[in-house]
Parts: sequence; structure tokens; C-alpha cells
Amino acid sequence: MLADRLLPTTEAADLIALTREIARDELAPLAAEYEEAERFPREQFALLGKSGLLGLPYSERWGGGEVPYEVYLQALEEIASAWMSVGVGLSVHTMSCFALAHHGTDAQRDRWLPAMLGGELLGAYALSEPHAGSDAAALSTRARREGDHYVINGTKAWITHGGQADFYTTMARTSESGEETGSGISCLLVDRETQGLSAAPPERKMGLTGSTTSQMIFSDARVETDRLIGAEGEGLRIALSSLSSGRLGIAACAVGLAQAALDEAVAYAKGRAQFGRNIIDFQGVEFLLADMAAAVESSRATYLEAARRRDRGKPFQRQASVAKLVATDAAMKVTTDAVQVLGGAGYTRDFPVERYMREAKVPQIFEGTNQIQRLVIARDLKNA
Repeated sequence: MLADRLLPTTEAADLIALTREIARDELAPLAAEYEEAERFPREQFALLGKSGLLGLPYSERWGGGEVPYEVYLQALEEIASAWMSVGVGLSVHTMSCFALAHHGTDAQRDRWLPAMLGGELLGAYALSEPHAGSDAAALSTRARREGDHYVINGTKAWITHGGQADFYTTMARTSESGEETGSGISCLLVDRETQGLSAAPPERKMGLTGSTTSQMIFSDARVETDRLIGAEGEGLRIALSSLSSGRLGIAACAVGLAQAALDEAVAYAKGRAQFGRNIIDFQGVEFLLADMAAAVESSRATYLEAARRRDRGKPFQRQASVAKLVATDAAMKVTTDAVQVLGGAGYTRDFPVERYMREAKVPQIFEGTNQIQRLVIARDLKNA
């Protein structure tokens, strides 16, 4: 059973209860089928939008829930526990809305944000490139100004919802000055119908197979200048700010996945008898389960502390990196141990833990690899 929540208000408790109900009744029963078929869960994202769950941390003025990040992340954990692809997709969508919500003009927000937060438009975040992943400042996609348009050329890689999204929050180089520092990078909100924008065939992945990931190719793609978010040259700063919050989303998803694996392992151990008693009564198994539980609960506490700092307006970038590092490493360990508890059964697709184990790997990689998180943490310590 998922852990009880320490929530700040009755309204927050009601929101989490609603989220848990949707996750249990509408998401969990479909997860294995959709992942097996590599089917994108667009209908489920629409349901989350209608339920008010696609814009939880954003302003009510534009249709958001305006809840603290602490509460949003716990809702996200519930969803990821039921279906990791949908949880990660919600986290990515939330991050894709960040630039417009925090750096757009009121006119831009009025025009696009309500549909984003209401589920009519699904987002993607286009920063990484084939040769610019961890080194975001090295991106080579260019946006050349021509009158009232930017003409974009380049390729974005590893785009969650690539080819499925309705908009792409895209970082492109608008100036050659500051190429080493990324000061010439700008943020553009690109519509999926933009001429010259196309998706490559989806990547063939070991996990999160219900979540489409592909390259996005810009070939003289013409984007109106009123889709520039913030000023020219502010794109990398916007991107890094988005990532700090996005890393907390991935941490919450990782905890949800680990919680699901722990729940499955405990249930199996209670019902599997060997040598005349249930295997949960053997010290070798009960200690393994205890370590799994400790990893899940400590990871949850880590992301909640970072979220509370964010909600109080305090610096939280280091804590976000800590949470992402700790939670995703824990999820990899917990899901691996869950397979071990189930033994041979855990290695089959008759039980979900083999899928959980495959899904746990990529959170250690995206939104900044865990090696990059260690770099961020170390640099912050040096500068403290």
C-alpha cells in the first residue's frame, strides 16, 4: 500500500485522494497492455487534463491548480506508481509549460496556457541534441530571424512525446556570440503544425515503451517571432531553471515506481510459501524488503524537502539534484531487488516487476544524468 501522505491542507488531501483513485481505476489496469503494444496513452493525458491534473503547480488564472510543488509532486508520485510512462509524461508536460508560465508575457499566457493546462495541448521539451546532451550550451540548432519569423534548422534528440506533442518548447541558437557560455540561445514555443518540423521514427527502448521518444527535425521551419519566450539570449537560463523543477518531477516518478515495486514484492512474499512458511518470514527476505522500504521513504523525504524549499522561495537547485540522484538510484536498486524477491517469477512478464526494473534505468539518465547531478552538487558546495 502507498504510504500515507503528510499534506498541508484538507484540500491537498482531497486532491491526492482523487489522484490515487484515477491512478488505481483508470491508469493501472491499462499499463501492462499499453506498454506491451507500445501504444501512446493520449486518451489518458486528456483524462488528466479534464481532471485538473495537468496544470497543478500553475496559476488558477490560466486554468492551473495553483498548488504547492510539494503537493503536485505527491500527486505525480501516485500516477507514476500506477503507470510510469504517464507519470514521466506528466512531468515532461509540466516542464514544457514552465517557460511560458514563468517567462512569457500575459498575452502569450492568455493565448496558449489555458489549453496546455486543460489537456487540449500536450507538450514536449526540446533541448537535447545528438551531440549536445549533458553539455546543453553546445547545442547547434539555429534560429535565424527573417522579418516576423525565425527560420529554424537542426535536430533535437531524445524528445519525450516526439511526434505526439502539440507544442515543443525549443531551445535554439539565435546568435553566434557567447557560443561557449550559451548566452546566444533563445526559447521558442513551436507548434506541431509548423511547416518544416517533422519527427523521426520513434526510438526502440528497453522501457517506457508506451511513451514515444524520437528526434525532431527542423528544416527551414518558420516560427512566428511572437512565439519567442523571454528575450533573445535568455533561453539557456530558462532551460536550466526548467530543469531544476523538472528534476524534482523525475525524483517523484522514481519514488512512485520504487513504491510500486516494493508493494508487489511484499504482496508476493506474503503469499509465497517455501519450506513450510511464507518467504517474508525468512530473514534474508525480510531484511531485503526492509532496505527497500528505507530507500523508498528516504527518497520521498528528499524530494519533499527540496519541494518545500522551492515553495518557500529558497534556492533549491542543489537539493533538486540531490533528490533526483538519490531517488533514481534508489529506484534502480529497489526494482532490481523486487525481481530478486520474486525469483524466477520476477523475471517473467506474468508479474510487473521486470517492467519496473526496465523502466527504472532511464530516470538515472534523463533530465541530466546522475553524473551531472553529482557535478551540480559538488559545484554548489564549492561555491557555498
